[in-house]
Amino acid sequence: MSDEDILLGIALTVALATGSQILANKLRVPALIVLLPVGFTAGALTDVIHPARLVGPDFPALVSLSVAVILYDAGLGLNLRNLKGETRGTVGRLLVIGIVLTFFAVSGVGPALFDIPLRVAAMIGTILVVSGPTVVGPLLEYVRPTDKVRRILVWEGTLTDPIGGILGAVVFHAVATTGRIDIGRGYQAGQFLISMGVGIAGGAVGTALLWLALHKLRLGETLGTLAQLATVVVVSAGCDIARDDTGLIAAIVTGLAVTNLPGLDMPARRPFLGTLVQLIIGLLFISISSAVAPASVKPVLVPSLVLIAILVLVVRPLVAFGATRKSGLTGGEWGFLGWMAPRGIVAASTASAFAASLVGKGLPGASKIVPITFLVIVGTVLVYALTAAPVARRLGVVRPTRTRPLLVGGDPWVIGLGKALESAGLDVLMWAGLDEERDRITAAGIELAHGEMLATATNPRARLEGVTAVFLLTDDDDFNALASVVIKDNVQGPVYRVGPPRDSHGVVAPYTGGDILFGRPLVRHLLAARYRRGARFLLQPGSVPVPPDHDVLFVIRPDGQLDPVTEARPITPLSEDTAVLLSPA
Repeated sequence: MSDEDILLGIALTVALATGSQILANKLRVPALIVLLPVGFTAGALTDVIHPARLVGPDFPALVSLSVAVILYDAGLGLNLRNLKGETRGTVGRLLVIGIVLTFFAVSGVGPALFDIPLRVAAMIGTILVVSGPTVVGPLLEYVRPTDKVRRILVWEGTLTDPIGGILGAVVFHAVATTGRIDIGRGYQAGQFLISMGVGIAGGAVGTALLWLALHKLRLGETLGTLAQLATVVVVSAGCDIARDDTGLIAAIVTGLAVTNLPGLDMPARRPFLGTLVQLIIGLLFISISSAVAPASVKPVLVPSLVLIAILVLVVRPLVAFGATRKSGLTGGEWGFLGWMAPRGIVAASTASAFAASLVGKGLPGASKIVPITFLVIVGTVLVYALTAAPVARRLGVVRPTRTRPLLVGGDPWVIGLGKALESAGLDVLMWAGLDEERDRITAAGIELAHGEMLATATNPRARLEGVTAVFLLTDDDDFNALASVVIKDNVQGPVYRVGPPRDSHGVVAPYTGGDILFGRPLVRHLLAARYRRGARFLLQPGSVPVPPDHDVLFVIRPDGQLDPVTEARPITPLSEDTAVLLSPA
């Protein structure tokens, strides 16, 4: 290719990857639904974005390192505190039963469906055991299932990718070197354990390097992120050099260790890493799908649809049933776990890497590996993306859209506000630091957050699950301001704080952090004084005019969303809303 073709290919790949994800966001669908057909169509219309021409034979190595970065970022989001009790057992059973049953199902039906040798069917079966956070994560964000279900699926999807990659490498070597699947004598099981050992050792090295960089050298956000990327690339490449596909294990072990070891304090949100991972996902899916020739898809289209039906309607429900028996999950939770197993980037990358080598060795049927995998990815993503939301609603595992506020503070007026919001139908959670304040909250009948709630909220590695808005209402203005800065990245929703007095002598309160509630006439000390003089919080339909001398503090929408009045945004209640008012003293 000429220099102009290379530049055009790079620019077109980046443009398609970015544009597809923007379009998917506007259509409110998972990005893969757009990325895969766009890449496939672009590959059919032009050859300048084909990875074999644009990058050459080194493309599989670049894919491996890119997937390692994706899995490292996914590992950073796995807090071991959330993997305990029945959740841990369920995830483990899903991994074991899912991998075994999927492998044998695809290996069993593959030769008859696609007219391929058993060893090629076994290769496809190993490729299709993976799921992946790049697909499951966006689907769960769209569906919004309950925290327990979401946690199980995220852990399963993240852990199955490196395990599937290692199994793929083991089966590939068995097929490529011996021409058969030699697992009966335990040789391949030993190879798998060796690969796991190499990956875990690499993860230990990566963890040590990042502990040195982030804990001892205390690198800032920019250099710290650079050190993370460099460490993941170096360690993953080193492991892959020592043993194929062990870099994926090293990457996820490093991410898991870094986010769970004390002293490293990885933030829950990582804007640069998140942006980089999003770009990598787009580039990989555009590139890999562009390499699938339309002529190779047509002969396997109908058999692939049959295989998709078997995986979706038979294999996954059986896996979920076997993994969740006696686990305490409800029927709806079991049903949704049985309806969520899309394939993603690791399946695509391992298929493209292994198929090329097997085709080069002249293995019959190896040319069908990539188109079959491509169709299964497209089919499973489409099925689950289009049906997951209505299935979750039908099974009753969708989180309610109603705001669940956390009120931080224990003054009488804060408790009065909590009672008013509860009477409006909201699930209110409160936290306070002093024992007498906590006793007042309990006496009022409001749910009291556990003692370490605020420690969890201010831990940069943690996320507050279930809380969709935080209101900082303590009598310490500096605390409210500082907490609003720290908590904002750990909550799936907005963070607000009550305003400090105009002549506040606080260190930071007048200058930083959080949307200011209610405006200047209702700062903290004036609210507390007015409540002591007899003012009370009232609920009123939005269709009724606001009485004189009453102040609108919140508007509760028909769907249960809580909109507060802020210093920068006054709100006028609509007729179908419920207004939360503060009466005069």
